[in-house]
Parts: sequence; C-alpha cells; structure tokens
Amino acid sequence: QVQLVESGGGLVQPGGSLRLECAASGSIFSINVMGWYRQTPGKQRELVASITNGGRLIFADSVRGRSIITKHNRNNTLSLVLNDLRPEDTAVYYCAPGEPPSSDFVWGPGTQVTVSS
Repeated sequence: QVQLVESGGGLVQPGGSLRLECAASGSIFSINVMGWYRQTPGKQRELVASITNGGRLIFADSVRGRSIITKHNRNNTLSLVLNDLRPEDTAVYYCAPGEPPSSDFVWGPGTQVTVSS
C-alpha cells in the first residue's frame, strides 16, 4: 500500500491562500481516484475534493469555486490549492486514495491548516 505524507499547512489570515502537497512513497499512476479530506476535533473526516485520472473533479460545497486539486502522476504528488480561506477551513488535512478510502487504509499524519486573524 502506498504511503502518503501531507505538507504545506500553516497559519494564514482569512482571505489568504495555501497550497497543500501530498507526497506518495510510490507510483500513484494506477490509483484512479485520489482525494483530500479534512477533520476537526469531534467531527468525522470529510471529503474536500477528489480527482480521477480521467479528470473528474468533485468538490465539497464549502470549497467549490475557491479550490484546485491536481494529481501529478509524473512526480507522484497530489496538491490542493485553497483560496479565500475562512476560519471554518481550519482543520487537519489529509490525502488518500479512493473515494472513500478503503477501510484498511492507513492515514498519514495530515497537515494542520489554521485560518485566523
């Protein structure tokens, strides 16, 4: 199973932008669907955005129109750009294969995004 490590989070002011990166330990070419998920304390992890090799995109209503997800098969990374960040975007962000990921997928450490003035 490919291992995924997220990076790029941080503290940003409302209205700012961040680019999150997900680096895979091996090839992601054969993984048709990959997604970004986020979780806040006390809540279930939720889908933020997903992408397929065929270019199908899905976005949560809360981020549609202000986020871009890209799957880079050549360098085995998945990125998420979040624009016009809002306090409610504060969460730990994770990447995973599948939508939803299989029950035996081992989640990475995630990357913390905090939106605050």
